Amino acid sequence: MSPQDAPERYAGAEAGRRRGAGPDVGSGARRPADRDVAPEVDPDVDRQSWTGPPTVEPPSAIERAAAWSRRHRRAVDVGTTALLALFLVVPAGASTGATGAAPWLLSLLLVAPLAWRRTAPRVTFALVVLAGLLVLLVGDSRVPGLVAVLITVHAVTAYGTRRDGRLVLVTGLLASGAAGARFALFPDGALGLSGDPVTAVAITGALSLLVVAAWSIGQLSRVRVSHEAALTERARLLEAERDQQAVIAAAAERARIAREMHDVVAHSLAVVVAQADGGRYAARADPAAAVRALETIAGTGRQALADMRGLLGVLREDGAARRTPQPGAGDLADLVEDLRAGGLDVRLEEHGERRPLPPSPGLAVHRIAQESLTNVLKHAGPRASAVVRVRWLQGAVALEVLDDGRGAGAAPAPPGGQGLVGMRERAALTGGSVEAGPAPGGGWRVRALVPDEPPAADGSAASAGVRAGARR
Repeated sequence: MSPQDAPERYAGAEAGRRRGAGPDVGSGARRPADRDVAPEVDPDVDRQSWTGPPTVEPPSAIERAAAWSRRHRRAVDVGTTALLALFLVVPAGASTGATGAAPWLLSLLLVAPLAWRRTAPRVTFALVVLAGLLVLLVGDSRVPGLVAVLITVHAVTAYGTRRDGRLVLVTGLLASGAAGARFALFPDGALGLSGDPVTAVAITGALSLLVVAAWSIGQLSRVRVSHEAALTERARLLEAERDQQAVIAAAAERARIAREMHDVVAHSLAVVVAQADGGRYAARADPAAAVRALETIAGTGRQALADMRGLLGVLREDGAARRTPQPGAGDLADLVEDLRAGGLDVRLEEHGERRPLPPSPGLAVHRIAQESLTNVLKHAGPRASAVVRVRWLQGAVALEVLDDGRGAGAAPAPPGGQGLVGMRERAALTGGSVEAGPAPGGGWRVRALVPDEPPAADGSAASAGVRAGARR
C-alpha cells in the first residue's frame, strides 16, 4: 500500500451501530397506525451553494512513478545499477594504462553491489568497502566506479539503521583521509596532482565534503522513508480497525434482529397456542368461548404478521419502509390487557409517579415484561397467575414479574433459547440489569432495573443515580 492510498479516516462501523440502534419493530401492545417519518429540513441551508462532492485530483506522473518504484524496488535497483555500469564500467574498460584491466574490474566490483543497496544495505556497504580497499592497494586513481562510494553512503544512511548511518559516515571520512594520504605519499602523475601537503589536505577536504553531502541527503531520505512507513502502518491499522468495527456492528445487528424476531414470534405464538388449547377444550361445552379464542388467534396472528412486515421493512436499504411508534413503559397496561384477554390471570401494579421515558429504556421495560409474561404462558402451567409490579424510582425503573406457577419444577427450556439472553442484553444496553430465578414461595420471578438514561462515559454519574434510586 502506498502512502497516497493511506486513508486518513475510516467510516462505517459507527454508522452501522446507529442504524442497528434505530427504531425497533415488535409486537405485544396496541399501537397507533403506521405513519411516515418525514425528514427534517433545515431552512437555513442554502441549496444554491451546494456544488457537489469535493473532487480528488489524480496523481501526477511523478507521484505515479514514485509509487511504481516503491512497489518494484528490486527491479528499479537492478535497472539503475545496469545504467551505472553502462556509463562507468564500460568507459573504464576502454582505458589503457600500466594496470591493464584493473580500472574496469575495480569499477565493476564497486558498482555491482548497488543492486542490493535498498534491500540489503549492510551487504552493499561491506562489498563496496572491500572494493575501495582494493583501489587504494592497486594505486590506480582512474576508476570511474568510485562514484558508487557516495551512492552507498546515501543508500546505507537512508535505508539502514541509525547505527549503520553513523558507521558509514565515519568510514567515508576515514576513506577520504586515506585517499589524501595516498596522494601525498604516492603522487599520481596521470591526474597532474603533486604530492605536497596542501594538495593532500585539499583532496581530503573535498572528498570529506562529498561524503558529508551524501550522508546529509541520505538523512533527508531516511526521514521521508520513515514518514511513508508510518503512513502505511497507520493505513493498515485503520483498515484493520475499520474491518473490526464492521464485524462488531454486524454482530450487534444480528443480535438485535434475533431479539426482535424472538419478541415478535415467541410472544405471538405463545398467545396463539394458549388460545388454541383453550378453544379446543371449550368448543363442546361453550361454543362462544371457542369463537372468542379463534378471534383472539386471528387478531394476534394479524398483529404478528404486521410486526414482521415492519421489521423486515426496517432492514431494507431503500428507505421505503414505514416506521411505527415503539411500545414503552406506558404501554404495559395494554400488554397486560392483551394477555388477560388471551386467558392469563395477570394484573399490573404501579408504585410511584409515572413519567415519560426515552425510547430505549421504555422499550427495554416493555420487552422484558413481555418476555417474562410469555414465559409464564409457556412454562408456568394452565392455572398460573402473574403480577407485574413497576416501581418508579429516582433515575430508574424497577420491574418485577412474579408468577405462582411451576417455577423451578417446570420443564427445562430447549437449548438455544433467546428469552433470558435477550432480556439481559436489552437491560445491558441501557446500563441496567436483569435477575431471573425461582421465587422463595414458589413460582418464578424476574427482576429488572433499567436506568432512565444510558450510562455516562465513565459510568459514574448514571450508576450513582441508579443506586440512589434503588435505595429509596
